[in-house]
Amino acid sequence: MKFKGRAWKFEDHVDTDMIIPARFLNVSDKDKLAGNCFADARPDFVREVRPGDIIVAGINFGCGSSREHAPLAIKAAGISVVIAKSFARIFYRNAFNIGLPIVESNEAPDVLAEGDRVLVDLVSGELMDLGSGRHFLAKPIPDFMREMIEAGGLVKYIRNRGLADSSQSAGHPAI
Repeated sequence: MKFKGRAWKFEDHVDTDMIIPARFLNVSDKDKLAGNCFADARPDFVREVRPGDIIVAGINFGCGSSREHAPLAIKAAGISVVIAKSFARIFYRNAFNIGLPIVESNEAPDVLAEGDRVLVDLVSGELMDLGSGRHFLAKPIPDFMREMIEAGGLVKYIRNRGLADSSQSAGHPAI
């Protein structure tokens, strides 16, 4: 799983209200969420983002509320992957649940700049600034979590593996 795109640079502590302001949370339509992604923090984002672009940020990306709308808005806006030094715990889980690839790297966010072309290889954990040729490493993503991303999120992953049907026979409620 490789992604290549232009970097959108953000600082530390990007919270879910910056990603998708609360006034837009009355909808769950992914296209409407995408159209309001970073509406207040980066009004130019929606007009200028291109499919495959990459977000690069500092620590604690996605902090704030537990709303799943934030990773949904990012993914629907066309972002292929988010690179950050660290992620808020609930955002991290929500991102994988909806199939948004995210990777943690301590070095890359300090070096990459707005507009840099970046290559992300989820399997090897390698990140590369295509302009300078510099390489960085990301924390490895466990195989099953990469499989979740490939499937398009947790629900599709479970369905693909046939786990939703087998859970009923084990006395567990269906997913």
